[in-house]
Amino acid sequence: MSQIALSRELALRIGLAARALPDTDAKTLLTALTRSVSLPITEKKLAGIDLHALKTGFPGIDDSTLMRALNILKNEKIEQLLPPIDVYQEGDMPGSVRVACASDDGVTVDGHFGSCRQFMIYQVSSEEARLIDIRDAEIPEGLLVNNKIIDDKNVYRAELIHDCKVVYMASVGGPAAAKIVKQGIYPIKLPEQESISDTVKQLQEVIAGTPPPWLAKIIGIETPERSRFKQEARG
Repeated sequence: MSQIALSRELALRIGLAARALPDTDAKTLLTALTRSVSLPITEKKLAGIDLHALKTGFPGIDDSTLMRALNILKNEKIEQLLPPIDVYQEGDMPGSVRVACASDDGVTVDGHFGSCRQFMIYQVSSEEARLIDIRDAEIPEGLLVNNKIIDDKNVYRAELIHDCKVVYMASVGGPAAAKIVKQGIYPIKLPEQESISDTVKQLQEVIAGTPPPWLAKIIGIETPERSRFKQEARG
């Protein structure tokens, strides 16, 4: 979806509508929509899509589910479409890690670190995951951070997610990655676009299993390697 120019609102609607359909990601829905209307996709063209057009692209899905996705596609109240933020207080989830997902549509990890529309902030443990914040990544003009004007978007974005330990993204350049690491954040570039929910689930599985030493340290898990190193240090 990132290769086709879409407004933030349209990208968000398509992403959320895809989530309402079983086994469908934003890219699949966008492909189906482009078969019904010519590019570029606009508000007017979306308004002209009906249930029959959507059924043609997804013949195995029941009408009520398709209508729910269609209503999301045509809904102009974008703020109501964003996932709800969960209440969270520090210490609520022992053994958890805070992660940021670079996203254009709010549903998939589809954003480049330096140009994504927002960061979806999750607190993740082996048993629970909460969306605790949504941070707009656009840099206001003349922004002051620590009494300094920030004109480097990558510095600003790294500062924006400074409280996270991991950031997932579709792509990132070398200089930007260095600035992320400088903030103490572990950058992870996904090999292909996937939903945020799947990304979070995979992280939960890693936490529940045998997390790598850097992650084990963050969530306070003692690994055999760390235990051995401590014993050797003590002699």
